Amino acid sequence: MIKNYFKIAFRSLWRHRAFSLINILGLAVGMTACFLIYMYVSFEKSYDSFNTKADRIFRVVTEFKTPSDEVHVAVTTPAVAFNLKNDFPEVESFVRFNTDGYLVRKGNFKYQEKESMLADSTVFSVFDFPLIYGDKKTALKEPMSIVLSQTAAKKYFGDTNPVGQQVLLTGAGINARVTGVMKDIPENSHLKADMFVSMTSYQPIYQYINPDSNWNVNNTYTYILLKPNADYHALESKLASFVELHLGSQQKRDQSKLILHLEPLRGIYLHSSYRHWGGIEAGNVSNVNIFSVVAVFILLIACINFINLTTARSAERAKEVGVRKVIGAERMQLTTQFIGESIIISLFAFVLAVLLCALLMPLFNQLAGKTISADIFSKPVNIISLFILAVAIGVVAGIYPSLVLSSFKPVNVLKGRFSSGTQGLLLRKGLVVFQFAISIMLIIGTIVVYTQLGFMRNQDLGFSKEQTMVVNTNYDKNKDAFKQSLSAIAGVLSSAYSSAVPGTNIPVAHSQIENKAGQMQVANIDVYFVDFDFIKQYGMHIVAGRSFSREFATDTANKMVVNESVVRLLGYSSPEQAIGKKFEQWGRKGEIIGVVKNFHYKSLQEEIKPLTMRIEPTGFGMLSIKLSTTNLSSTIKEIGKKWEQAIPHRPFDYSFLDESFDQQYRAEDRFGNLFFNFAVLAIFISCLGLLGLASYSTIQRTKEIGVRKVLGASVSNIVNLLSLEFIKLVVVAFLIAVPVAWFGMHKWLMDFAYRTNINWWVFVLAGVAATFIAFITISFQAIKAALTNPVKSLRSE
Repeated sequence: MIKNYFKIAFRSLWRHRAFSLINILGLAVGMTACFLIYMYVSFEKSYDSFNTKADRIFRVVTEFKTPSDEVHVAVTTPAVAFNLKNDFPEVESFVRFNTDGYLVRKGNFKYQEKESMLADSTVFSVFDFPLIYGDKKTALKEPMSIVLSQTAAKKYFGDTNPVGQQVLLTGAGINARVTGVMKDIPENSHLKADMFVSMTSYQPIYQYINPDSNWNVNNTYTYILLKPNADYHALESKLASFVELHLGSQQKRDQSKLILHLEPLRGIYLHSSYRHWGGIEAGNVSNVNIFSVVAVFILLIACINFINLTTARSAERAKEVGVRKVIGAERMQLTTQFIGESIIISLFAFVLAVLLCALLMPLFNQLAGKTISADIFSKPVNIISLFILAVAIGVVAGIYPSLVLSSFKPVNVLKGRFSSGTQGLLLRKGLVVFQFAISIMLIIGTIVVYTQLGFMRNQDLGFSKEQTMVVNTNYDKNKDAFKQSLSAIAGVLSSAYSSAVPGTNIPVAHSQIENKAGQMQVANIDVYFVDFDFIKQYGMHIVAGRSFSREFATDTANKMVVNESVVRLLGYSSPEQAIGKKFEQWGRKGEIIGVVKNFHYKSLQEEIKPLTMRIEPTGFGMLSIKLSTTNLSSTIKEIGKKWEQAIPHRPFDYSFLDESFDQQYRAEDRFGNLFFNFAVLAIFISCLGLLGLASYSTIQRTKEIGVRKVLGASVSNIVNLLSLEFIKLVVVAFLIAVPVAWFGMHKWLMDFAYRTNINWWVFVLAGVAATFIAFITISFQAIKAALTNPVKSLRSE
């Protein structure tokens, strides 16, 4: 019996090859998109899950509260971890990380290792970062011990075992010994490092006090490992008393409150909103959820295609059903057979989808900015899951058509009185409307995403970023000599030092500034250290007071420039009122001499926050160089020569500010590209179904078209007749899609502090595009039918 079912199924599929191909291709494209999104979403949700102790690892984060504001940062002071271990028996171990870009030198080779961290020796027992060479218990015990990743080890030492070899670390040239080589940290780790330096190197490198007793500097990522069965919620509730014990007097003095929280390791990548500084990768859970919904929508569109095309062809199989019922076939047997045919089509599509996924994976990785391996198909659990999904799709897509086909009454069918009925027609139209509603929503979403990206790139930032080269001198002792030497290069228009440049992370300073009421208002405020030329070179506008000037010797010691957000924070109604007001920040006291117009020193996803600027010669290492557009390449070469003369022990690494600033939007760019490509796939699948329905509709109306042509109907009349029915469905879909799309994209835009409006033309463009695509799809069959000789269609009448 089963063999017979398969034989009939394959015979039916082969007899109607065109419709079978459309069904298989539509399902295959839908499955491919769904499988790719499934892999992407699974990868995003898998971050840090490779750690066997992930359920017991938590990151300690800090919330600072002052009377003026709240600041949430992903770092703590170095002493927090050590004292948590001492004070709470449920804490089994801890690991601290300090990010820094260390200069590494070996012979003539020099490299600025950007992804490098100070780390405790416990890192390899808490996290699953396996060592290839070295002992994980002792590798980072001694001062100036380093562990390299496989990639870094090969870069410095080739294929040899580097354990015991020495390199020079930092600009001071401190001897460091390689004590281990670890496997490259997995792609799905929120921690990113190619080199770990022992935490015991903290004092020799930075000349700071012992990190175990340093409660002053918040610059450390702190992770704790709890003992099995320990309740992290219970521990978190005890942290308030822990802070009061160790920092109570300091909080009273600073008029601030420090609150510690615990973040589960697996939730950090997608769910943490705490501000971080380097060495950390963060994801976007909203984008992951959006793609999950898109995957479901695309799969629904593919299933709708199958349902529509199968039920539309029901009349062709009516006699088959009638004959089989007459000879004794029961409805359940017929239902099983038709669902079996649906599963066969789905499995054909599944095989094709797996092949397409393997072929498209490199392109998908490029679009997503990830390294998702196609090896996912080599894991039995994944293949079984996707196979079960394919079978489920076949069952779900085949249930309704099988029930329709198996319900035919043999008496009516065999007497020629069969009609597919209006209910089936209405359902097919409803499904087409649903398909195109989803497609139009995706078109609107794509337009809004790209409009927002364009808005962010074209927004007036409040400073000039064009033709600006940025060189990180890493606070080298010869940095001033390097800057002075640039004045001899004709293509260099100006240069300015700062602690950071727009688009990069900056520190938060505990500050006290005189407010409108004459009180010293406490706040945590972002701070830039700049030189005399920075504000002028960046084209920032002073709205009150003055900028820093070499004519005033005290500007380097006790003067500050603030932005307009600081003025509002302090309660002043105009920038002029803030001039001359007192400040105290990080041990410096003085007065405000100027107010600079607000500028976007961070991404447009964030509001412009209060910002202070001070001259602190020891606090800046980023040199911004304004270049002439003429002979740019030769100017860069000349700058490189000056670098080799002044700072020969460091590599000449540079970037252009406009490019590095735009890198803040890489995640949005990738989201937009992926969204666009999946929207195209959804439209393609919808058009496949529309093409199939239009083709079948044309076949059913062949004689009607012939009669109309004989009676004088033109080609355009026939095309309009066949197209109008489907165009009406697209219009209905448009009316349904517009409010849903507006709501969804409005919610997405709320994540941006500065955002575009969703204008009326977005919906018009999407509607016109969908109508045009549908018309082109339908007219292909309509024109073909209109050009057919009516004699051929009427010869049997």
